[in-house]
Amino acid sequence: MPEPKPLNATAAALLGLLSYGEMSGYELYRTADTVIGDYWTVTRSQVYRELAAMSAAGLVAAGDQGPRARRPFALTDEGRSAFAAWIVREPAPEVIRFPLLLTLNFGAWVGRDRALEFASRQRATHEQRLAGYLEVAAAAAEHGQPFIGATVAFGIHYERAVLAWMDELPDLLSDVPAEPTEP
Repeated sequence: MPEPKPLNATAAALLGLLSYGEMSGYELYRTADTVIGDYWTVTRSQVYRELAAMSAAGLVAAGDQGPRARRPFALTDEGRSAFAAWIVREPAPEVIRFPLLLTLNFGAWVGRDRALEFASRQRATHEQRLAGYLEVAAAAAEHGQPFIGATVAFGIHYERAVLAWMDELPDLLSDVPAEPTEP
């Protein structure tokens, strides 16, 4: 029998979420967005594509179709084993995808004032995330969940760093023309 194809990180994340219990594709998408969405993006199409592939590989089993054509998926013993083998592997290095940084890199095209306006509008999102992480950290501590606490501690540090950087941004750009100066 051929060696099973190694899991990609998205498939592994979905198997990890299914270890909590069976879910339909939609429920799995919503759970992924809530539980890991701040640091691992999973689209709805990815969920359904991965479920089909994992079902064909025997990693998940589809249940009977329920209301609104929803079909629950459950982790199989093979899926549990595949996830267990994947999760102990060394994670790949992170890749930063921060759209505001991409815009700032080419900031001469938008000018200082517009760049600062973009940062100012995004500040509220980071403040809200920080508040949410602080709530999750408190709940994780209360329920004795140190791994969730450690994960959310990163989010707290990250959001505080982003907010501090946003505070510093006007000074960093103080000598830049206010209007675009297309290079």
